[in-house]
Amino acid sequence: MSSQQPVYQNYINGTFESASEHLEVLNPATGETLSRVPESRGEDVERALAAARGAQKAWAARPAVERAAYLRQIAAKIREDVPRLARIITQEQGKVTALAETEVNFTADYLDYMAEWARRIEGEIIESDRPNENIFLFRKPLGVVAGILPWNFPFFLIARKMAPALVTGNTIVIKPSEETPNNCFEFARLLDTVGLPAGVFNVVSGSGATTGNALTASPEVDMISFTGSVTTGSRIMTSAADNITKLNLELGGKAPAIVLDDADIGQAVRAIRGSRIINSGQVCNCAERVYVQRGVADEFIERMAKAMGATTYGDPLAQPDVEMGPLINQAGLDKVGAMVKTALADGAELVTGGGLGDQPRGYHYQPTVLTGCRQDMQIMRQEVFGPVLPIQVVEDMDEAIALANDSDYGLTSSIYTRNLASAMRACREIDYGETYINRENFEAMQGFHAGVRKSGIGGADGKHGLYEYTHSHVVYLET
Repeated sequence: MSSQQPVYQNYINGTFESASEHLEVLNPATGETLSRVPESRGEDVERALAAARGAQKAWAARPAVERAAYLRQIAAKIREDVPRLARIITQEQGKVTALAETEVNFTADYLDYMAEWARRIEGEIIESDRPNENIFLFRKPLGVVAGILPWNFPFFLIARKMAPALVTGNTIVIKPSEETPNNCFEFARLLDTVGLPAGVFNVVSGSGATTGNALTASPEVDMISFTGSVTTGSRIMTSAADNITKLNLELGGKAPAIVLDDADIGQAVRAIRGSRIINSGQVCNCAERVYVQRGVADEFIERMAKAMGATTYGDPLAQPDVEMGPLINQAGLDKVGAMVKTALADGAELVTGGGLGDQPRGYHYQPTVLTGCRQDMQIMRQEVFGPVLPIQVVEDMDEAIALANDSDYGLTSSIYTRNLASAMRACREIDYGETYINRENFEAMQGFHAGVRKSGIGGADGKHGLYEYTHSHVVYLET
């Protein structure tokens, strides 16, 4: 490892601390080592939590507008440094430069948006049954939040957890993914320049087995906000059970896309293809399976196969114009390849792709379209998290909705139709946290991003996401 590669330090109580053990961070497009980051032990986590606990009451005592002012300062610092931050994200995660820059800018916008809530956090006055009594409902901070991040949108997820936590008066300890921690440490370096009180924001990196377990099992944590896989979410629930710690979990998805006979096929192809190549298909809310009505199936499949087959991919830093980068690691590449092989063995037909990318290095997989898929196939039921699109032909909307709802997941869904009655029926009958009609699968910060079934507990964004970071305190006052 060259001397140019950084060795990052944990950020605890306003200070960067050296570590005795480290993990290596790799570039998924090349396999090269980028940096070394702390493999934090239990005592490191305990110090971070103690710092957050020690700072919380004074932080909550500040007016919300003062807390929000720090978020705005951080947003301004981010906007001054977009190209550098985006490059760091691309290096460690593999997303194309345009998407990395969008993530950085959206993060700044999200901090500003949550700062706007400082004057909008509301309680209630409730009518009493008794004379001379008032019932007040106050919203109060939970205390110390543990934010555990995924690797697919690592920079934005810092803000998605930190911003609502801080503006409502909580303090936070962030654990970035061991795959993509560099951007989080750069965020901490930037944040360190705005004078945020020590202990309000802390970062400890490391593996889930060590750092993650120490966080989720700690009685010093009042809420765990986690984004990641169902398997890890289930382990976190088990770890947090003894302390009855509040959980906010955004887990996996297997988003269905329904394409009806009256759809604008060009629009459907553009949006669904975007779902499969954006971030190399590594997005939990993007379309993962298609149910296309028979009348337009041939046209849809032909146009989709052509669009997917024309997708350019490679190392985004060496080839700036590519549309898609690598998968995150060898395990992700192996999983995608194995799922495609299983689907073909089970009777699916390969229309395009279906193998390793033609790049000399890195974890690249070809954009792939499979037809002849059935609901009982693994490829239609389990999350792929790669640039693979399985397609099943259906007879009508009844069949499409029934198959879409037949899933362990329930995060996002979509439907393409020109018929208003069909669109409104989808709103009523598709049982998912989100449904996108005639548009790509991507949420707005003022909405509420939440799933049902194994896709999670609670949600993020907007007013409802903000209030996830509070508890109610009801006061009965007789005068």
